[in-house]
Amino acid sequence: MIPRRALLAFGLLAMAAASPAGAKPHVGQPAPAFQAVDADGRTRTLAEFQGRVVVLEWTNNGCPYVGKHYSSGNMQRLQRQAVKDGVVWLTVVSSAPGMQGHLTAPQAKAWKAKTKAASTAVLLDPTGRAGRAYDARVTPHMFVVDRNGRLVYMGGIDDKASSEPESLKGATNYVTAALSDLKAGRPVATPVTRPYGCGVKYGSAD
Repeated sequence: MIPRRALLAFGLLAMAAASPAGAKPHVGQPAPAFQAVDADGRTRTLAEFQGRVVVLEWTNNGCPYVGKHYSSGNMQRLQRQAVKDGVVWLTVVSSAPGMQGHLTAPQAKAWKAKTKAASTAVLLDPTGRAGRAYDARVTPHMFVVDRNGRLVYMGGIDDKASSEPESLKGATNYVTAALSDLKAGRPVATPVTRPYGCGVKYGSAD
């Protein structure tokens, strides 16, 4: 078992990791377009959800930081509430083949069923194109897109950079806060935060 101190250090290193080359997304600007196949074999795009709020969640089922949110049921609760409110929740897997967290379509469906995830879809991004378009650095890295297709939040899921489930107690969940602001017709009060977690396991850039 990896010591807690080592996990935290790894997470902090991931937060400071250099971004992939290319333009970075900016809050207040149109969210980067993407195309990815979901676990059911359907090609999904951001454009198909025009007029709806969209949450993008980068994940890696082998990452202990992701594990904190799924083993506790925290991520599933967030997904269920968001979807109930009409939000589109897309879980994105950008791990390259042979890397930790890579999932084939059948594996992604099995993982979603096992964890009882309530996301709208699991998107498979083995080339990392969608991940790099969003400059997704860690898992979980979270993004919120408003009904006008603008990026209104990007960063960590909460303010506790820990892999321990106990850290969820008293944590400020930035995604919940952003969705609440949008629902109330307010600007997102905290639009950018520092993400934490395991580095996204990209393959070689195209």
